[in-house]
Amino acid sequence: MTQEMSAKEFIARRIALELKDGDVVNLGIGLPTLVANYLPADVHLMLHSENGFVGIGPVPKDIPPIGKPRLVNAGGNPVSILPGGSTFDISTSFALMRGGHLDAAVLGGMQVAENGDLANWMIPGKNVPGMGGAMDLAVGAKMLIVAMEHTSNGEKKILKKCTLPLTVKNRVSTLVTEMALFRFRDGKMFLEETAPGVSVEEIRAATEADFTVSDNLKEMVISQTGL
Repeated sequence: MTQEMSAKEFIARRIALELKDGDVVNLGIGLPTLVANYLPADVHLMLHSENGFVGIGPVPKDIPPIGKPRLVNAGGNPVSILPGGSTFDISTSFALMRGGHLDAAVLGGMQVAENGDLANWMIPGKNVPGMGGAMDLAVGAKMLIVAMEHTSNGEKKILKKCTLPLTVKNRVSTLVTEMALFRFRDGKMFLEETAPGVSVEEIRAATEADFTVSDNLKEMVISQTGL
């Protein structure tokens, strides 16, 4: 990660290389939505939005006056639909999610545990609009990728056990932070990649969870799109 690049951009650029041409993918609200900006030129996805469509395109140029967008994603942001896209009711959308029809879901995280548990929908005592489709996406997608910063105000977020209410148990496939990439197999956590200039010792110091260092540990490579 360079001084000119934010942690969120670095994470999104790395995750962009995880997705394959032709995948049907849901990008969660917040950091995950950035992933679409950094997809390699030869990777074309069908992006799904849980409020009822596939084939999300870029923000339209002719957005109506503020407060009156014609088409919005699950986060309420204006979007367009690409040729071949489709709209449908929310029950059909959730059937796609729950039925295993999404190749991947990229979700933000508040905490991830070493066994692949994810907490990302609420902090007790704080008002939240609801869990939305996070639980359905986390269970239904063939691959669950979590995008989050490694710590928050110095507090560790990758833990032995989540302390916040869980979104899903033992389902995280891949976790990407600005320091490292971890993969989860058989309820265990493996450090597969380190960010440039970041040592394994630094990662251990910022991580409560136990993890195994891969025999094939390598340095993270990120998408160069837009650089």
